Amino acid sequence: MNSVLVTGGAGYIGSHTVQQLVERGDRVVVLDNLSTGFREAVHGAVLIEGDVGDMDLVSRVLEAHRVDAVLHFAAHTVVPESVSDPLKYYGNNTCNTRNLLACCARAGVDKFIFSSTAAVYGTTEAGVADENTVTRPINPYGTSKLMSETMLRDWCATGAMRHVILRYFNVAGCDPSGRIGHSTPQATLLVKVACEHAVGKRPCISIYGTDYDTPDGTGVRDFIHVEDLAAAHLRALDYLRGGGDSLTLNCGYGHGYSVREVLDAVARVAGHRLNVVELPRRPGDIPSLIARSDRLREVLGWTPRYDDLDVIVGTALAWEHHLAGSDVRAASVA
Repeated sequence: MNSVLVTGGAGYIGSHTVQQLVERGDRVVVLDNLSTGFREAVHGAVLIEGDVGDMDLVSRVLEAHRVDAVLHFAAHTVVPESVSDPLKYYGNNTCNTRNLLACCARAGVDKFIFSSTAAVYGTTEAGVADENTVTRPINPYGTSKLMSETMLRDWCATGAMRHVILRYFNVAGCDPSGRIGHSTPQATLLVKVACEHAVGKRPCISIYGTDYDTPDGTGVRDFIHVEDLAAAHLRALDYLRGGGDSLTLNCGYGHGYSVREVLDAVARVAGHRLNVVELPRRPGDIPSLIARSDRLREVLGWTPRYDDLDVIVGTALAWEHHLAGSDVRAASVA
């Protein structure tokens, strides 16, 4: 039986996808350097600790486990950091993707699912993007992903491989059963940070920019539950296994919430007010970005299950309570 290699499979989105793959019976191998991922987040899969840029290791893994499909999550993802340290992002996100593709070429891997981002679009007219929207990233993170998309398309154009590129919008929430979640230290994703504040891990929650041309002056984003995003990866894998042609798909719900609306939802679900601090805009942020994701629904037959802001927040907040309880127990034992 062939295996699926999931790079970055111990991280936030990767681990939720691995869990769904394992539950349906796929044979899964995870390669993760555990810089932001967690060994305990991987259940039912082979976990190999290592770097996706280590071509010797990757080649051995592909051969030893008879890998025929790769789901590539491993990447740096913090927009402000990409502005201050762009070479870090081009090295890990772009150069390491090139090395991974070279290993796949030698091993004959012919199916590749790539975790891309809505950041490849940059600022768009009306704050909406479909897959044909011109790509003009305004930060190195988006550019590093777009460069990887280009390499992947060029390689697939030779006929050696077929791909699905999934452009994520804003990922949030956690496994509703509470088995795994978003545990990244010093996280920057809005829902995660707001829920950390709601359980007392942070003294406040910041709004970066209140003067955008949006209904309430704060940025608007299309938030997608991580479980729905993980399900899109399984659909993409099945599509390629069924002989589907290469394609690029937006992953979002098609509607957005402002930062203030998200914070109101966190306060509502948590049952108490938040300490909100208003700060200037951050470099690399855009006013509004919402997905047109009709192609994802039509081509892959994808239907979201968790398209509700309070549900998204509720699963994220439950995980933060779990983590907070774990911290308390660990401290009492120590």
